[in-house]
Amino acid sequence: MNRTPQASLTPVDALPHSWVDNAPAKVRPWLRLMRLDRPIGATLLFLPCVFGLGIGAAFQRRGFGSGRDFMLLLQFALGAIVMRGAGCTYNDIVDRDIDAKVARTRGRPLPSGAVTVRGAVVFLALQCAIGLFILLELNRFSIALGASSLVLVAIYPFMKRVTWWPQAWLGLTFNWGALLGFSAETARLALPPLLLYAGCLFWTMGYDTIYAHQDKADDELLGVKSTARLFGERSRRWIDAFYALALACMVAALIAVTGRTWTALLLLPTGLHFIWQTRTLDVNDALRCLRLFRANRDAGLLIAAAILIASYVR
Repeated sequence: MNRTPQASLTPVDALPHSWVDNAPAKVRPWLRLMRLDRPIGATLLFLPCVFGLGIGAAFQRRGFGSGRDFMLLLQFALGAIVMRGAGCTYNDIVDRDIDAKVARTRGRPLPSGAVTVRGAVVFLALQCAIGLFILLELNRFSIALGASSLVLVAIYPFMKRVTWWPQAWLGLTFNWGALLGFSAETARLALPPLLLYAGCLFWTMGYDTIYAHQDKADDELLGVKSTARLFGERSRRWIDAFYALALACMVAALIAVTGRTWTALLLLPTGLHFIWQTRTLDVNDALRCLRLFRANRDAGLLIAAAILIASYVR
């Protein structure tokens, strides 16, 4: 029986020299199913949790940095890795037929045949169990809040079949950690985390529109919808608007939690980074889109720095 060459099983958008490539051959497909060869997704899932933890510390009028803060940070980091892996596994089970027809995704473990559907379902259950164990370490309010996000997660893979705005649904889903981080610190919700969550939503809509431009040709053939296809050559203006709204909401969150208008200046580096992204964007250059998407790790770190510094403002 002919076998697919191993090189073709490496997704196009994976890191070129990932540690996953050196893992044992039997383990490698499972690590790729979790997207551990593409850590940017777990990073972008984790960063809103950091934002929420920082806003929670500021809400309590104390600087972020206690032993409990760092324990929560570790829990959220592990949770982000596991739940991003679970989300990707679930998404790949649902999308396996579509993924097999798209150049960027046909090397994924399910469409390539490296992992069976039954195996993926068992693996999904295992990851969810680990995620639940981590969630149960939080306060009761946070447990209920975290569990409620599963509705968003369950529906997300189907949104690109029914709406031109799946990036908005991803934003709602992917940034739940902003709310959960705050509630883990305070056992409640308030206006600042809601403003932060709105800002993260618009941030995701911007960077995931950039990401979606990689697939727009295949998506059009398959009838898959996205904001990249909806906006087309007008995408830069829309992304500018999304980033401006993201910045405005995050500024409002900082001012609301600190009571100091000058804290808006802490997000100036983030605003400059957003401008750099859109000014260098070429929606017809897939490699450029991938690089700019990955650059949002740095944007997120700038946001995190601003929020953590703001937690010390009195």
